[in-house]
Amino acid sequence: MRVYPDQVNRHLSPLPQVCMVFGDDPWLVEHTKQTLITAAKQQGFEERIQLSQETGFSWNDLIQEWQSMSLFASRRIIELTLPNAKPGADGSGAFQTLLAQANPDILLILQGPKLGLEQTNSKWFKSLDKAGLYIPCATPEGKQFERWLDSRISHYQLTIHHDAKAMMFSLFEGNLLAAEQALQMLQLLSPEQDITAQHLQEYFEDQSRFSVFQLTDALLLNHHKQAQHMLSQLQGEGTAMPILMWALFKEINLLLTLKLGMSQGTPLAKLYSQHRIWDKRKPLYQAALQRLELDQISHMLAFASKLELNLKQHGAEDWVGTSHLCLLFDPRAHNRLAHIELS
Repeated sequence: MRVYPDQVNRHLSPLPQVCMVFGDDPWLVEHTKQTLITAAKQQGFEERIQLSQETGFSWNDLIQEWQSMSLFASRRIIELTLPNAKPGADGSGAFQTLLAQANPDILLILQGPKLGLEQTNSKWFKSLDKAGLYIPCATPEGKQFERWLDSRISHYQLTIHHDAKAMMFSLFEGNLLAAEQALQMLQLLSPEQDITAQHLQEYFEDQSRFSVFQLTDALLLNHHKQAQHMLSQLQGEGTAMPILMWALFKEINLLLTLKLGMSQGTPLAKLYSQHRIWDKRKPLYQAALQRLELDQISHMLAFASKLELNLKQHGAEDWVGTSHLCLLFDPRAHNRLAHIELS
C-alpha cells in the first residue's frame, strides 16, 4: 500500500511485515527509516540486521536471516539496501519465499533510489506492496515544501516570521537536509526568539570570514578580482552552496527586474522605492545597471538557474560554474564566456 512519509505514523500499529522506502531525497529517506525503526523498537524489535545487494551478496543470506532464530532478541529488523532497485530474478524468488513464510517477529525494511514504472509494475514489487507499505520519498516542492517547512518549524517549536520563512523557502527548497540543519541551528541559538529575515542574514554573515553579502556587493561594483578571492575563501571555509546560490540568484533577479522596469520607462527612483532598496545600496545597483545590458543579465539568470537546478536535483556543488557566473557581472566577460554552457 502506498503511503506518503507524513502519513507513515498512522500505519505502524501494528507494524506491517514489509516497508519499502524508496526515493532520492536523502533526508526524507533517512527520516522515514528512523520513524519505522523507532516504532519497531517500541513494539519489541530490538535487533537490527543490515544487508546490501552489492558484490558478494547472496539472496540466501536474506532467507537464512528470515528463517533463523535470534540469539539476542525475540523480534528483529532486517534492513536491505537495493542500490539499483533491481533485485532481479533471484531477488524476486527470494521475496516470494519470504512472503510464503510469514514471520510476525521480523520487520523487513527495503531501501533504495526512486522507483520507475518498470519497478512498480514488476511482480516482486506488487507482491511486497500487498504485504506492507510502499513509502515513496520524493523531495517536496512548492506548497508541499511549505507544508514540510511549517511542520519542521513546529517540531522545533520555533517562531519564524513570514519574511524569514520566505527567505528559508528560497534558500532551501529542494534541499531538506540543509533546511533541517538550519532549523537545528536556530533551535540551538534562538530557541525563544522571534526570528526575522534580518536575524537569518546576520547568522549567515557570521559563518565565514567573507560573507555571501560581501561577495554580491563586490560583484555589483565589478570588483571581480576581489570577488574571485572571496569566492575561494567561501569555498575553503565550507560555506553552504544553497546560501551562496540564493544570494546570487536574488541579486541577478533583482537586476533583471530593475532593468526591465527601466526599459519600460519607469524612473529608477520609483523602482528603488518599489523594491525597498536602501539608500546605501542604490549606488551598487546603479553601477551594475549602467554597465550590464538586459540580454546579459537574462543570460546570467538562466545560467544561475541551471546551477541551482543541478544543485537541487543532483546535489552538484559546482564551484567552477559559480566562479564563471561571478565573472559574468563584468560585461567584458560575456564576449569570451557567454557561449559556455553547463552540461
